[in-house]
This record gives sequence, structure tokens and C-alpha cells, in this order.
Amino acid sequence: MASVEAKFILASGSPRRQDIIGRLGLPFVFRESGLKEELVKGTIRTASLVERLACLKARQVASRVHRGLVVGCDTLVFLDGDVLGKPADAGEARQMLLALRGRSHTVVTAVAVLQKPEGKEECLALSSQVRMADFSEASLNRYLESGDPLDKAGAYGIQNVGGDIVESFSGCYLNIVGLPLCNLVELLARFQVAVPSDGPICTLPNGQACFHLKQSGEETCATWQRLVPQTRVYSPSD
Repeated sequence: MASVEAKFILASGSPRRQDIIGRLGLPFVFRESGLKEELVKGTIRTASLVERLACLKARQVASRVHRGLVVGCDTLVFLDGDVLGKPADAGEARQMLLALRGRSHTVVTAVAVLQKPEGKEECLALSSQVRMADFSEASLNRYLESGDPLDKAGAYGIQNVGGDIVESFSGCYLNIVGLPLCNLVELLARFQVAVPSDGPICTLPNGQACFHLKQSGEETCATWQRLVPQTRVYSPSD
């Protein structure tokens, strides 16, 4: 396969991650890693698995890159110590959603940035808490029929119709969607890449700044400071 020549490469074929990263205004190209996640998931059952997968995705694409910054991401859902990845079929999606119904769970997304040819690698993981509504069987069936659960960790996408079965969440919203820009901007700053912005880049659905960030008065998101996690709860009606 021909090598990729670009300054910024997202190691993902996910349309939602491509859309999110487009907010940075940087000239990204997109390449799927081809990583067989199930081969890794069987060996690690803790939150460190998310960081491992993000790094492996970045390394897979970096092996085809001579120069540039490669961004790898991975998202998993954790419930009672169990890892919920993408469901294999509608039956497994139903099982996952029934397990989540009316309960709180943790969503962890890791972002890794790898620089070629230097080989420098940095990774950050972020957790958000989500409480699912006690949704009806009819609501569950409608969501399953939409097909939305099949390509998402935990079998739901909060940004799509899956948001209808979410009661509330705390932490970074884009972390739940699959790419926390607050962490990515922090990582890019470690590689001397500043992201100019006139306002918050990492936001809630209503446009408010991510709960994990506060604006410091500077013009770049990279200068924002973290807030104490889990200090605010957002529900879809807010």
C-alpha cells in the first residue's frame, strides 16, 4: 500500500469522528487502521484497553506514513466491570441495551497522537458517566430497527436517535460521541500545534463549552484549563 503524505492523519473511517475533528480547522486526511480489535480485547479487560487500542490504531496507520501526526481513537463502555464494545448483531445490541436500561455506566475514550518520523507518542483517556432512561420495549424496538446501534460501543449513539434513550450524562459530551476535542487539543499542544478558536471547540449539544474546560481568556483552546470532572450533569432537556 502506498504511504500517506499529510501533516495530520486521523486513523479512523468513522464519519462521526471525521465530522468532529473537522471542527479544528486543520487539514486532516482519513485512513482506516485495519486493526482487528477483537484480538486485543480478549487479552485486556480493564480501562487500559482503550488506551492500548487507540495507540495500536495510530501505530498501524503510522507504519504507512513517512511524516506527520497520526491520531488514533477508541471508545468503550464499561458496566459492572464488563467491557461493552460494538455489538456483533441486533441480538447482541438488544442484550447490551437491556443491561444498560435504567442504570449508569462509564464511557471511556482514549486519543493517541504519534509523530513521524520522530516516533514521539502521547495518549490521554477520558471518562464520562451516562445514565440511561428506563425506556420502554417499544422505544427499544424502534431504536434497534433504526440500525444505529450496530457500529457503536455499548450499542447506542448519544448524538443520534440513541440520545432519546439517555436520561442524563456528566463529563465531556464529545467523549461519549467518540472523540473528546478537549483531550485532542491538549495532546496537539504537546506537539506545538495550536488550534485557533473564537469560542469553545469541545461543546455540549446546546453549544456550551465542555464541562472539562474553562476558557482562560486566550484565543486558543489549547490554553483552556481542566475543571474538576463530574461537577455538572446535563440532560437532553437542558
